[in-house]
Amino acid sequence: MSASLCFETVFDYDAKLKSIVDIEAEMAAQNFWDNQESAQETVGRLKSVKAIVAPMMELSAAGEDLEALIEMADEDESIEGEVRSEIESLEKQLDSLELKALLNGPYDNAGAILTIHARDGGTDANDWAEMMLRMYAAWAQKNDYQVIEFDRNNNDEAGINSASIAIRGPMAYGYLKSETGLHRLVRISPFNSEGKRQTSFAAVDVSPEISDSVEISIDEKDVRVDTYRASGAGGQHVNKTDSAIRLTHIPTNTVVQCQSQRSQHKNRDQAWKMLRAQLARLEEEKREAEEADKYANKSRVGFGSQIRNYFQHPDQRVKDTRTGFSMGDFHKVLDGEIQGFLDSLLNWRAKNNG
Repeated sequence: MSASLCFETVFDYDAKLKSIVDIEAEMAAQNFWDNQESAQETVGRLKSVKAIVAPMMELSAAGEDLEALIEMADEDESIEGEVRSEIESLEKQLDSLELKALLNGPYDNAGAILTIHARDGGTDANDWAEMMLRMYAAWAQKNDYQVIEFDRNNNDEAGINSASIAIRGPMAYGYLKSETGLHRLVRISPFNSEGKRQTSFAAVDVSPEISDSVEISIDEKDVRVDTYRASGAGGQHVNKTDSAIRLTHIPTNTVVQCQSQRSQHKNRDQAWKMLRAQLARLEEEKREAEEADKYANKSRVGFGSQIRNYFQHPDQRVKDTRTGFSMGDFHKVLDGEIQGFLDSLLNWRAKNNG
């Protein structure tokens, strides 16, 4: 079986082509944009399907071009270098498709709700949490993903105590879900007048942003609802009213909060979506645990429990504790160049759960 036919089978290529036709027909309806939220979900589904189909079409076309080049090379040895270059390009495309084939979880096509909390390390940890927030936003921008802020709790001195954002784009959750865990920074503290080295931690939690059509059973009696005054930017109205919402799912001790909107009603709706996302992720983890031992990346605090180390002193490097993958440019990673870590995590998950 040829490589292109193999991937057509893996990705159910014909079904995805039909899906594109069906979604585009749905979008052509006159009342399609009457419900903005539903419309955006549909647009997101189309992007996710095209993210698989488009590279397959490119791969198929490139394969035909390569066959023609090889025939020409039989008669003209001067183009052998061009053939080698084309083969290398095809191999990269195949590698990319192989990684996408690993994104086959029930919510991997969904957007991601990413929450960051400052942990051990005082003000340095608050600053580190904000640095990580910018890192993920930069990665999203590089991939033409949309970033929506749900909640942000600024620290009085520097950085943030916590923040929650949605990253919306094809397979955002599939790529980011393994970022859940503790991230450790070692650097010379800018908040220490003696210039001492400081170790600080930030905890990342990632859940799928699921559609309202997905059934998630939540008994409202199990959820405590608290309102409070929003903090930070947002205008006088935000700071004078209890517009922010916090939901606590008592059986699982899951807490979400939202204060991004001036309307308490809108914040409440968004908080419920965040809670549904968290509980959906817990259900996904239960299914994974039944199939294989869950890899230990859920720790929240303390030395030795981190999933990734970021060193700015004495040398500059970033290394994942699970895969061993590393990069020697700290600032490049913080500028959003994290795809290498995400790709290595996909392969690592496949080997450890397969």
